[in-house]
Amino acid sequence: MRFGGNMNQMMKQVKKLQEQMQQMQAELKNKTVEGTAGGGMVTVTMNGHKEVLAVRIRPEAVDPDDVEMLEDLVRAAVNNALKAVDELIERDMGKLAGGINLPGLF
Repeated sequence: MRFGGNMNQMMKQVKKLQEQMQQMQAELKNKTVEGTAGGGMVTVTMNGHKEVLAVRIRPEAVDPDDVEMLEDLVRAAVNNALKAVDELIERDMGKLAGGINLPGLF
């Protein structure tokens, strides 16, 4: 019965995949994306761990009489950056999976 041999091979592959995923997670910390809103009036820079690294607001976006607009722009830029991180993770993890559909893994 060769089941044990196949199981050992599968366990080796799983271990290798886990190691690659850990390395990829570490690399994501050093990758950055930007999210923008208002035609670049607000820009948010975020790393692959979804940590905000920088927020840039162009002076013309600051209107003391319309703080709500600035708040909306910041929110939109953050959401745009979060979407970009999700796409980055999906792309990088997709390379790791080699096109195999692993639901719930990412």
